[in-house]
Amino acid sequence: MKATFKITFLFCLFSGGILICKGQNQLTTGASQIETYIEMLHGKQVGIVAHQASLVGADTHLVDTLLSLGINIKKVYAPEHGFRGDADAGESVADEKDVKTGLPILSLYGDNKKPAAEHLEGISVMLFDLQDVGVRFYTYLSTLHYVMEACAENGIAVILLDRPNPNTHYTDGPVLEEDCKSFVGMHPVPIVPGMTIGEYAQMINGERWLAGDISCDLTVVPLKNYTHQTPYEIPLRPSPNLPNAQSIALYPSLCLLEPTEISVGRGTEMQFQVFGHPQLPKTPFSFVPQPNYGAKNPKLKGQKCFGKDLRNHKRPTKIELKWLIQAYNDYPDQDHFFKKGFFRIAGNKNLEKQLAQGMSEEQIRKSWANDLKKFKIIREQYLIYP
Repeated sequence: MKATFKITFLFCLFSGGILICKGQNQLTTGASQIETYIEMLHGKQVGIVAHQASLVGADTHLVDTLLSLGINIKKVYAPEHGFRGDADAGESVADEKDVKTGLPILSLYGDNKKPAAEHLEGISVMLFDLQDVGVRFYTYLSTLHYVMEACAENGIAVILLDRPNPNTHYTDGPVLEEDCKSFVGMHPVPIVPGMTIGEYAQMINGERWLAGDISCDLTVVPLKNYTHQTPYEIPLRPSPNLPNAQSIALYPSLCLLEPTEISVGRGTEMQFQVFGHPQLPKTPFSFVPQPNYGAKNPKLKGQKCFGKDLRNHKRPTKIELKWLIQAYNDYPDQDHFFKKGFFRIAGNKNLEKQLAQGMSEEQIRKSWANDLKKFKIIREQYLIYP
């Protein structure tokens, strides 16, 4: 059964403790609708799962805003890349104290991907506000799962502030198989589920994916004036190697090249907008990965890579397999093209074999069509937006 919400068409945000209304019919995030959820926080001991893109309006952080309004925030929980969003992909994030607010920051990426009971002591409600990019292997969805599970086990309600998904305009890719589960894919969903993080949270609950068949006490503060076809450009990079809208649009397709010998531009300013390798055919386009923000030791560091520039490629409406196929076919040592763990990103153990067999993109896509169709039927139950 679809969730229903009472929607009003007034865009409001807090600035310096003052409520500012900006008119009708403007897309409004859950975080910016403070008037909708602030009463649920008054008198409570609040935990917040947040990162650098957890903004109210254009430039005020949710934590700073709520503190200024007298909300009793006890702890901040940080996902991959940390609370300020400056850790490399896969880099362990340590517990720390926020310099600006003095609040303790507990890492949910490293040894404790799931909050332990002691990490939740003194918390009566959990506020969740992460800017997702709508891709199965983007780990914020796994963080969502573990936060919901831990809160359900400890009797803590979760309030999720929904945000637009820049890749919500299509649903595509192989559905994750059971034996391919990991922190970069925990649920039987395709690479691009086509859901906001709020809709996805409802699916986690509704499909009983939490351990022990438990259910989380979940409230989703929905977006206003939003559909799955609403174009949305994230105002602040959600993680260090997704610097702009083009990288986010290409990420679902190009990330299939991550667990291979091919570079996808980490160590440049073109992350997830290019791909290349020193041993691919020489082309007029090349790049040299070097250590930079978000990539302290990038793949193929210091080596001239030849490949393809996709910075002006049109926004995909499906998973583009052609770049993976091209790179595989052009790579001179195909027996060593894939790195360990490719199946975790692919979601199955067939894709690697299909490439080796020389299957076409059309043939590969047909192999996942039935599972994708079944998922789309399940997905419909949890959609909030048209």
